[in-house]
Amino acid sequence: MSLSMYQASAPVFVRALTNLRHVLQKGEAHAQAKGITDAVLLQTRLIPDMLPLVKQVQIACDMACRGTARLAGEEPKSFEDNETTMAEMYDRIDRAIAYVQSFKAEQIDGSEDRAIHLKMRNGELDMSGQSYLLQFIQPNLYFHCTTAYNLFRGMGVEIGKTDFVGAI
Repeated sequence: MSLSMYQASAPVFVRALTNLRHVLQKGEAHAQAKGITDAVLLQTRLIPDMLPLVKQVQIACDMACRGTARLAGEEPKSFEDNETTMAEMYDRIDRAIAYVQSFKAEQIDGSEDRAIHLKMRNGELDMSGQSYLLQFIQPNLYFHCTTAYNLFRGMGVEIGKTDFVGAI
């Protein structure tokens, strides 16, 4: 049996975002125990020229939502980037998960050859649905989830690989 585009996208995205939420909860508990406010936590960066935690989470959610919609041949739903508390970050993740789950397999399966056109900051990008999924969405989603994870590891939060990948 072959792996479908749906199986390689929506459930994978939901798992990544669910695990990201779990990592954030552990990070928030650690920050609260240390007296670190949400405002400070959300602006934490690995190094000065990297995006802060809030942007890492927003982009991870955007990757999952936009990726699913484009694979389904739909215009992606837009989410405002206005979160200022951890509760708002959890809400964004929950809304992103619900949005991804709103797509059915029939909408995404067969999208391997769907033409995907992106307007990026540094130009335009054209690719097939399969390339978009495997070479753009998945690497970007995992990059931003990993960066959020690493922010917390750098703060001393007791999290490990199973927190990131989830139970199998």
